[in-house]
Amino acid sequence: MNALKGYLAPGKKAEQDAKKAKKTGTSAPMQMEMHTTPPLGSPLAPSFADRSRPSSLYPEGDFRNAPRESVLTVRSDVVVSWLHQQQMEKLWAVGAPGEGVILKKAKGDFTCCPPSLRTEPSGIFDCIVAMNVKAAMTVNTRVIKIFLARQHADYVPLSDGLRLQVLPTVEYLPRCQKHHFGAFIQDQQILIVWDDDPKHLLQRAEYIERSLLEMIWADDDEETDEKKAGANVSTADLGSGSDVEDGYGAQEKRPTLLLNPLMVGATLCLLVTALGLGWRKLGLEVAVDGNYTRLALLAVVPCQIFVSLFFMQVIIVNLTQCFGPINNLNSNSKFYSGKAPQRLNRNNRELPHVTIQMPVYKEGLVGVIQPTIISLKAAISTYELQGGTANIFINDDGMQLLPEDEAQARRDFYDEHTIGWVARPGHKPNPENGEKAFLRRGKFKKASNMNYALMVSNKVEERLLTIARHEGWSQAEEYVAYDQCLARVLEEEEGRAWAGGNIRVGDYILLIDSDTRVPADCLLDAASEMEQSPEVGILQFNSGVMQVTDSFFENGITFFTNLVYTAIRFAVAMGDVSPFVGHNAMLRWSAVQQVSYHDEDGYEKFWSESHVSEDFDMSLRLQVNEYIIRYAAYTGDGFKEGVSLTVYDELARWEKYAYGCNELLFNPLRFWITRGPFTKLFREFLRSNMRFTSKITMMAYIGTYYAIGASWILTLANYFIMGWYVGMYDKYYLDSFQVYFSLILVFSLLGNVSLAVLRYRLNERGFFSSFFENLKWLLLMTVFLGGLSMHVSQSLLCHFFEIDMTWGATAKEVENVTFFEEIPRLLKRFKYTFLFCILMSAGMIVCALVVPWNWRIDTFVAIFPLCTVVVSHFLMPIALNPALMMFTW
Repeated sequence: MNALKGYLAPGKKAEQDAKKAKKTGTSAPMQMEMHTTPPLGSPLAPSFADRSRPSSLYPEGDFRNAPRESVLTVRSDVVVSWLHQQQMEKLWAVGAPGEGVILKKAKGDFTCCPPSLRTEPSGIFDCIVAMNVKAAMTVNTRVIKIFLARQHADYVPLSDGLRLQVLPTVEYLPRCQKHHFGAFIQDQQILIVWDDDPKHLLQRAEYIERSLLEMIWADDDEETDEKKAGANVSTADLGSGSDVEDGYGAQEKRPTLLLNPLMVGATLCLLVTALGLGWRKLGLEVAVDGNYTRLALLAVVPCQIFVSLFFMQVIIVNLTQCFGPINNLNSNSKFYSGKAPQRLNRNNRELPHVTIQMPVYKEGLVGVIQPTIISLKAAISTYELQGGTANIFINDDGMQLLPEDEAQARRDFYDEHTIGWVARPGHKPNPENGEKAFLRRGKFKKASNMNYALMVSNKVEERLLTIARHEGWSQAEEYVAYDQCLARVLEEEEGRAWAGGNIRVGDYILLIDSDTRVPADCLLDAASEMEQSPEVGILQFNSGVMQVTDSFFENGITFFTNLVYTAIRFAVAMGDVSPFVGHNAMLRWSAVQQVSYHDEDGYEKFWSESHVSEDFDMSLRLQVNEYIIRYAAYTGDGFKEGVSLTVYDELARWEKYAYGCNELLFNPLRFWITRGPFTKLFREFLRSNMRFTSKITMMAYIGTYYAIGASWILTLANYFIMGWYVGMYDKYYLDSFQVYFSLILVFSLLGNVSLAVLRYRLNERGFFSSFFENLKWLLLMTVFLGGLSMHVSQSLLCHFFEIDMTWGATAKEVENVTFFEEIPRLLKRFKYTFLFCILMSAGMIVCALVVPWNWRIDTFVAIFPLCTVVVSHFLMPIALNPALMMFTW
């Protein structure tokens, strides 16, 4: 009884702890919140006045009861004084003018120590304020002075192949490469370091000083030997850098592997054999009774091939994983990179500029966007220290829809982190109050969001091309010209577009999602490979999973996602064409421009707004234009992506994929008479010079959605055929029980064994641990995949009959929903599914027990397949829903 009461009221120990905390004025939960507060001075820092906890939580007179501004002032003064004290203890200051520490308290509000730094004639305080960084510190040592006195280049080489910028005066700081997080000042012969977190400022300065000394003491051979050592430079810690190869980045000769064509050939042989066995039965029946009417069953052969191709391919792939070669997974071929490329030599050529494009919607700024930006800045810092340049380009589709305070917080965040961004208006097909109409085209708005942002960027570029540049044109003049062009473009848009920062697009685009983590040292390898392989249109990176929660559903989807990427890696390493999954990929900007198009909006577009699967469409268009897609596995799990947090999101993802595949292949039914059943893009795909085996593989993948979507309809038909027409149907017919048994053997048994064997052969995991993990998630995957059929068929039919379906962005943050809040959502989303399950269950009971004996269906082979469909559809939204299973309220 006490255990039950503990759910409804706190236990005695909890009450005693609460009373004790009240007496002492302490609270463990509050202390935990203090540790997870955003960095000091952040405009995103929570307001203590807005907390639901009473101010009496702290003792009377505690400074934390003061207004937020006073609290920030006290904290900032303490932190800046402590940093200055550490600066003096480490002998990084000699008391000369212009030395000290500067700290940002809030937007436009900075403090410094010593206070006289604010009025120093050197202007260092004003320059740091113009940079808008969180914290900055000067480092003045004799070693730095001696080195700068003999250094005349615009950078200082560090010991690990990286290099740090040298500026003539502090006046160049506002326009310097901020992602270096440091700069030597030539005229004052000092070092200035800055960071997004004051706690890491000392660590960064120590690293630069140590690297400088190591470089000075190194032998000449060590200075020039720039072998890759795995840089790990981040906004928190510069770590150990990565050296750059001396070569010019000559194009590597990559073999075209024939293992995949052999596997596809074996797949087709197996498929023809299976079909031949069925045709043999037809031939025997015709020979016996002479009835040729049954040959009409051959009309379904194309459909059989389409939905069976993937099943046959899985058998061959699984056997190859167990017994075939695996060395290809660690080598390079035409479509696969198992080893990192030879790096470009920055001393012989300018490294290409990389733009990191990230479409966002209404994701949380602190919980989702900020961690991703920190990860991106780490990668940019590494690349810029290696000699390259990069910028972040956010396509913000939610800013103009958010409340003003949240939109302003995003703008302040983008400005602080030197992020370029474009935000378009909301969807206004029927505007009011004199507003102009604006259409956010597409069922899934990601493509139109990116197109609009790229349109604004291109307009700026077009204006920049019209500017006459004299011989002594400086970078400062280029910045002024850019700002003027951007202002004119925004003026032409008449307030519809919002934009700021650097929105220019470089040579390559790294496309990511808002919940992505990238390796700290990935841009140079990617840029090198793209430069060395001009035929590559997209370089798709292998990805791991970044989990947000520890719920059983997210763990299961994590397992499935890792399984999918393992299968992709194996297939491409065997010689198959790489897929493009829409994120964590490097795109060649010139190639994307080659496949652009125009529509009724009147501007150049790149991503298809008429397709839900805009990534698949882009992949096909590039390959039709003789570009290839390559899969880069040498990053391991360094790239990480978020997965679906709820069954709703994962189901929507499958619906979107099914809809997207159908619109790529087929026109809506009403256009079949005038345009034919197949789309223009699909016909171009069939006529393209892409390898035949790659076309077969793509068709096998697409066919899985039709097989899943048709399963519930065919199983229902099988129930009546096997129940009422037993012994009367043609021998060519394969009943659902035999199909179900085949699926169990191939996917549940052979698939799990082959996956465990492959991971064991690759030295990734032990066989038994991998096999038992596969079995652990077998039931979850069976229920989920078994419950997909009706929803996938709905998507396919909605496209055929032009019924509107829309999908929003996948949830990136956990939504805490109680049991009783989840019930109405569940019933609203799955009411027709539950109705189908109830009717089918009642129908099977009636047909087995109530109807006359000659109409009864009570055989196991008829009932069992339909039962599995009904049970899976009923359990999927319930058993796979953590909000229901944890029974919280």
